[in-house]
Amino acid sequence: MQWTTLFAATAITLFSAAVLADEATVTMHKIDEKGVSDAIGTIKLTDSTHGLVVTPNLTGLTPGAHGFHVHENHDCGTKEKDGKMIAGLAAGGHFDPNKTGKHEGPAGHGHMGDMAVLEVGTNGSATKAMTIARLKLAEVTGRSIMIHDGDDNYADQPKPLGGGGGRIACGLID
Repeated sequence: MQWTTLFAATAITLFSAAVLADEATVTMHKIDEKGVSDAIGTIKLTDSTHGLVVTPNLTGLTPGAHGFHVHENHDCGTKEKDGKMIAGLAAGGHFDPNKTGKHEGPAGHGHMGDMAVLEVGTNGSATKAMTIARLKLAEVTGRSIMIHDGDDNYADQPKPLGGGGGRIACGLID
């Protein structure tokens, strides 16, 4: 009878730990100057002792490296700039709570929302997990995740914000 009680207590403890884990799933959508469209997969966000674990399960992207960031607003919509509608501009800029104004990548001291480059395979999918040491789920909840058209050099030179170019996919972190 003691083993049964011990087993039940262990099972309850394990179940509670799984339920209490800080985790969110973000549905990512294609975006363009007309707005938000088709879903392309999900990104799982999980807190760990080493930072925020970001696990993509995405398809339908252009192969290669893409800029990948947490943006300040919980909005993937278009916004007008210089008389032109811009995809995902309602998401605002990179999450930068310390107002550094610098784009230095996930290991730098700039924007907190700078994540490692998203690597997309030749089949158009991205599944490689990454850990962003400076972030926790509580800090990014209520914001958005953005995928840019091009690579990110983690610098503001020769182009601002790593040179990633246009915004092509976005998801809301709830």
